[in-house]
Amino acid sequence: MKNIILPNKWILIVLAALGGMGCKKDYTDPNRATDEQVFSSAKGLTGVVTGLQRVYTLGRGSTLYNLITINGLTTNELISVNTGNTAEEQLKTGGNAVDGNHSMLTTFWTTCNKVIYDADQVISNAKNLSDKNYASGLIAYASIFKALSIGDMAEFWEKVPSGTGLNVNFIDRIDGYKKAIGLLDEAITTVSANAISSAFLSNIPAGIDIVNTLHALKARYSLFAGLYSQALAEANLVDLTKKSTFNFDALSNNPLYEIATATNNVVQPKDSTLGLPPSLAPSLTDGRVPFYTSINATTAPRFRINGFGAAATTPIPVYLPGEMILIKAEAYARATTPDLVNATLELNKVVTKNNDIYGVNANQPPVAPTTVQALLDEIYRQRCIELFMSGLKLEDMRRFNRPTSERKRNLMPYPLRERDNNPNTPPDPAF
Repeated sequence: MKNIILPNKWILIVLAALGGMGCKKDYTDPNRATDEQVFSSAKGLTGVVTGLQRVYTLGRGSTLYNLITINGLTTNELISVNTGNTAEEQLKTGGNAVDGNHSMLTTFWTTCNKVIYDADQVISNAKNLSDKNYASGLIAYASIFKALSIGDMAEFWEKVPSGTGLNVNFIDRIDGYKKAIGLLDEAITTVSANAISSAFLSNIPAGIDIVNTLHALKARYSLFAGLYSQALAEANLVDLTKKSTFNFDALSNNPLYEIATATNNVVQPKDSTLGLPPSLAPSLTDGRVPFYTSINATTAPRFRINGFGAAATTPIPVYLPGEMILIKAEAYARATTPDLVNATLELNKVVTKNNDIYGVNANQPPVAPTTVQALLDEIYRQRCIELFMSGLKLEDMRRFNRPTSERKRNLMPYPLRERDNNPNTPPDPAF
């Protein structure tokens, strides 16, 4: 670097200028829009909601990549390929090897809270717009990413922040799911009163079916919160012939492909069991195994990511039709009076499926569980296969009371970044 020597008089002038700046503490960029300008216009708010999707989906620091990878390594869906990847190796080991300094968990916590904060700004300010149909789209779209972020945190942590800001309090993780449900309810009411305008839809990335996604997420989180009749009702409202996806292109790559598939240096599927114990492992004829995994016969590891991480531009579904069908099956099975007939009927729609809109087809013979427990065991098995690398398995393992020996942790420690700055941070769980 070239050394620049200033005459003494210039040093005095620079110091005087810096002194004045230090007192003023005014760092406003005159070329940047103010918060008032951004949050008071439809154009500015649209820019913020598209930014939410980027934070949630793009790159190794995204919520989506960390959700899938943290969950996959913790539940034995995935293996760590490179011992030099410290964070992945810690998750593979599990237990106390995963602590408050864990970089992936810290990033995940940060991006979730970032999305929640920005979504709050969009939702509150969109209500002031005169074009209620455009505002409806903004509110619904922001609510999807806020609900996903709250739900994602509730899957990994025993308690989640009740909001954003300094010294925020925490609520139980099940109440976190219920908070996401309330948010989705408000969005559904909004779009029912004012249909989303075509102008809004033309200004956001293609892929997400907003109305179906609102109902699908409400069904998911109702199931996780134990609200089975509500989960069933919402799943029945989802049009399973319609796709809802996070889309990618040559410049904004699918994060699974970009980080893992293209390099074979981070994570890969464990094997054809998809991380299940032998008693629950998929049949070798199950079409979902070659959908989600491919074989490399010459270079270890043998099993590689396929499915929704196969290529740079492969879309990742926000939810799968199979998830909605299995929600119905589980809701029937867990009803106050279990309905084995309808539960089995829904379950077999997944087991025998051969026309999935994404190509996730089992093509297996129907099953016939004769007890509630056998039915629930089969629903768990089918969820693990159907929803492989969806980021949902850890929640399933707890809900179906699977042995803790089948996972590396039950719940995660809170990031030290949160603990050091918020005295209300709860104690870390033992496992």
